[in-house]
Amino acid sequence: MITLRQLRYLTALARHRHFGRAAEDCAISQPALSMQVRELERELGAELIERRPGEIALTDTGLDVAERAAHILTAARDLVDFVRHRELLSGRLALGIIPTLAPYVLPRVLPRLQAAYPRLRLELRETQTKTLLGELTGGGLDAALLALPAEADDIETLPLFDDRFLLAVPASDRLPARGRVGIADVDQRRLILLEEGHCLRDQALAFCAARRGDAPAGLGATSLATVMQMVANGYGVTLLPEVAVDAEARDARVKLLRFAAPEPGRSIGLAFRRTSPRKKDFAAMGEIVVDMIGGKKAPSVRSASGRRGRP
Repeated sequence: MITLRQLRYLTALARHRHFGRAAEDCAISQPALSMQVRELERELGAELIERRPGEIALTDTGLDVAERAAHILTAARDLVDFVRHRELLSGRLALGIIPTLAPYVLPRVLPRLQAAYPRLRLELRETQTKTLLGELTGGGLDAALLALPAEADDIETLPLFDDRFLLAVPASDRLPARGRVGIADVDQRRLILLEEGHCLRDQALAFCAARRGDAPAGLGATSLATVMQMVANGYGVTLLPEVAVDAEARDARVKLLRFAAPEPGRSIGLAFRRTSPRKKDFAAMGEIVVDMIGGKKAPSVRSASGRRGRP
């Protein structure tokens, strides 16, 4: 008989492509994991793993089985959640969040969340959008707080608030502090962005590309704090999300300018699996985020394709 444990070991092998690392991830010995995978192969009557010295590869059948196994394991976790989490926002909840939100949203939201729902055990994962969506669809996360749209299969989203961009320039810049700026005022040759992989970089480039094809400055940083220090020291300009203003714009060497309407920005929301039984939890969490951060709350859940989903 095929067991969930065997499927979990196979998906770990598919993820790590190494028996030792997969066994460590599953907290068992390597021989025990290897034995369970061989038993799975016997049950299915097919070879799933190509064993080579020092490395492994999955056969075509193994890849298909591992993909189906991931869906089965996710459904099993959702079933457990359905039974265990009858009380709103209680028990374990794995939440992912992108780096351009985490330092600015979490300090304001977590105390309120803990006070309102003391039985909630929140586990946080901060990383880039692509990784979050992969872990969300694979069942490693329950929900993710990120910039929309979230392009992934079987994902629904709950829009929470709009996060406008401001133009951050050195205090000595010629642009007047009280005026409104436009796309033409952004010198793309001096535009400092986060490194590739951050959705904020893509959003900034999309906004500025409407004017001309000048390449941004050949500088990339891993955090907004680094970008803002570069601006403060006269290395260039950047687009700063409004949610980060209180934390990142305290330096007198930086001047913040608002854009003329329509102001550029991003939509922030929660993403979660369409099959998740915890949608009431996500709605309650979303209400707290909106209360603490501000902005307009959307009336209903939407899928990645734009279709309205069931709440």
